[in-house]
Amino acid sequence: MKMVPNCGAALSLAFLLALEPALAQFPPPPSTTAPPEDTPPLVGKPKKRAAPSASDITGTWIGQLTQVGSDTPHQFEIAISASGAETRYPDLDCVGKLTRIGSSKSYVFFVETITKGQADKGGRCPDGTVTVVRQGYKLALRWFGSIQDDLVVAYGTLSKK
Repeated sequence: MKMVPNCGAALSLAFLLALEPALAQFPPPPSTTAPPEDTPPLVGKPKKRAAPSASDITGTWIGQLTQVGSDTPHQFEIAISASGAETRYPDLDCVGKLTRIGSSKSYVFFVETITKGQADKGGRCPDGTVTVVRQGYKLALRWFGSIQDDLVVAYGTLSKK
């Protein structure tokens, strides 16, 4: 019985010794791991652009807002700068001014006052609130307000103009 374990070990050793010349002929494939960080880039290789920061929402953003309960989206534009922000609803003929009231790590909160096309003056747009968040190259926006005792909610994803 003592010979069986010894035979197994001898066979394994013989197999490995026979396999060595074959392994020398066919080396393993090159490593697919990334080069170290301090390796200089190859000449002519384009550098990757960093994704925009979630907190950088400045610029002009355009898209459509969809009102909950409505099948027809409305064209929408928001211009945000360090000194303020303005909204435009081209197909409703409305313009609004945004006042920044706060922010978190990812979200920015505004109160919107309609300056052209006010609902209480015969127009189609009520005052409301706006929350935005940037994700990559898009700006997600949620709007809500109240008009004639009805709660109105709208949302959309905007692209930089």
